[in-house]
Amino acid sequence: MKHIIAICLTLFVANVMLAQEIIDETPKAEKVKDSTKSTTNIRVDGVAAVIGDYIVLESDIDKTYLQLKAQGGDPSKFSRCQLFGKLLEDKLYAHHAIQDSIVISDAEIRSFVDQQLQQIKQQVGGDMKQVLDFYKKADEQSLRDEMFEINKSQKLGAEMQRKIIDEIEVTPEEVRQFFNKIPKDQLPEFGTELRVAQIVIEPKPTQVEIDNVISKLKDIKRDVEKNGANFRSKALFNSDDPGSKKNGGALPPMNRSRPRMVKEFREVAFSLQEGEISQPFKTQYGYHIILLEKIRGQEYDVRHILMIPEVAESAIKEAKDKIEETKKNIEEGSITFADAAREISDEIETKFQGGQLINPATQDYNFELTKMDTEIYVKIQDLPNNKVSDVLVDRDEIGNVQFKILTVTDRIDEHLANYSRDYLKIKELALNEKRLETIGKWQEEKILDTYVKISGNYRDCDFTNNWLKN
Repeated sequence: MKHIIAICLTLFVANVMLAQEIIDETPKAEKVKDSTKSTTNIRVDGVAAVIGDYIVLESDIDKTYLQLKAQGGDPSKFSRCQLFGKLLEDKLYAHHAIQDSIVISDAEIRSFVDQQLQQIKQQVGGDMKQVLDFYKKADEQSLRDEMFEINKSQKLGAEMQRKIIDEIEVTPEEVRQFFNKIPKDQLPEFGTELRVAQIVIEPKPTQVEIDNVISKLKDIKRDVEKNGANFRSKALFNSDDPGSKKNGGALPPMNRSRPRMVKEFREVAFSLQEGEISQPFKTQYGYHIILLEKIRGQEYDVRHILMIPEVAESAIKEAKDKIEETKKNIEEGSITFADAAREISDEIETKFQGGQLINPATQDYNFELTKMDTEIYVKIQDLPNNKVSDVLVDRDEIGNVQFKILTVTDRIDEHLANYSRDYLKIKELALNEKRLETIGKWQEEKILDTYVKISGNYRDCDFTNNWLKN
């Protein structure tokens, strides 16, 4: 139950805004009991705990309740002491991240704060005043400053947790032992699972449109280099990347040791010198130029401009006709679905596996029916094995139209865990258990090695960790 509670709280508390200022005097208040009753009459300015270099205020816990309610959660499911214990863990991780010299990019944190504020503003109709009122802040800058410190602390904690479990693996023998120790009447039950394949046809721009985009990118590069034009302004007015254009094309820092961008983008970015602008190049998203602003060890600060060639209506019709013809040929038996995927599908990730989709959560081909994308679920929930779906009109990550057909290549009904059939899922369960055990041992050791002071009003909590060092 300890681990279940921790996981649940992680989902709810990840983005909660917690104050960090230190208050010298702790006013008197009633003792806090571990209950799920109303949290009224709780003081909001007292220091509840000190963990190493961090503190937890009573107002932090109250804000957690408010945030849970604002997100549609039910705060009554978690006691005040449970939330308090989770906040103690967060600060323990952050404190030891600093001790272990884990470095966090300030630029990345600021970029994340920008995204958070945009999301919060959208939830309240774009009104910053309502946001400031909710978080009881006088101005936007003070809110940004607090969010920066909070997110930096959370990022430190996340990196510390990642470091703890980063190299943990399980052997086949450990997986077998894990499975064998599960009582027969407690075996996990897996829902109906499908193996799904798809063929994707994307309308193609003409070479004229491609050449036009490349020419525009070259003109921008020349204008910046020769005439001193501002790359940020060029990105703001010309980039087709909605996520970065409003920030002048700025992307979160790229790290050589933890690559996130597609291969083509990384190779170009890491080949540049500071201040250099790349030649136009292609990725699956379109055509780019990159400005490398600064190199800081393993991290690269980059800006980019993305341009997507326009696709003519005639190309869209041609793609639609092509996939409808492919569907007809498969149904008539002149070609198999797998062979058609290999020959004509435009989705590189699946075409060479005969269109077979890989479940990113389990890294196998099985998808639990009830956890599939809703639009795909509607198309295939009643589709017999090896029958071809109707043509599905979809859009890719940047909004380009694409046409799909799908088929179910195998169906496994709801069943209790089977070691052979469900090995990969059982392996993941075994790995998660080992990670939780490792984190638990780490917490026990570090609590004893860390300065921890719990306010007298919270010493009656029934903690799952030994915060009182008894």
